[in-house]
Amino acid sequence: MQIRHANIDDLDRLTELEKTAFPAGWAASKESIRKRLETFSDHFWVLEEDGTIVSFINGFDTDTKDLNDEMYDNASLHEPEGRWQMIFSVVTGPEYRHHGYAGKLMNKVIEDVKNEGRSGIVLTCEDSLISFYSGFGFVNEGLSGSRIGGVKWNQMRLNF
Repeated sequence: MQIRHANIDDLDRLTELEKTAFPAGWAASKESIRKRLETFSDHFWVLEEDGTIVSFINGFDTDTKDLNDEMYDNASLHEPEGRWQMIFSVVTGPEYRHHGYAGKLMNKVIEDVKNEGRSGIVLTCEDSLISFYSGFGFVNEGLSGSRIGGVKWNQMRLNF
């Protein structure tokens, strides 16, 4: 197992995994993932098993306290010195789920973001994942303003 930052050579695999994790309307497009890689690849973590990317987490930094829908497709909003690490996707390929990969990757993201001196991490999730993220210390702040996919999203925050 290896955790590293993604690069443009990973684009096709990341796009494929994103499509397996989210329904149409939620999944980031190949172009959106490309822009993310070009703008903040140092905030795009991947976990490989036997040379295959099986899980990834990505997002950017900002001084904006709450995650909003514009952030997902506008990589130019990334503020390299921003206080908050936003997380857009936590993805594990279907055949690799329930092996602890996302947890290992999340622990690495938390460690890296904390070491960068940020204030914390913000993400949104459906009700079924609240307990997963709570296990890392995230606190549910209630309903997010996000409307992606017409779903009710909860905003979760981990303060350092």
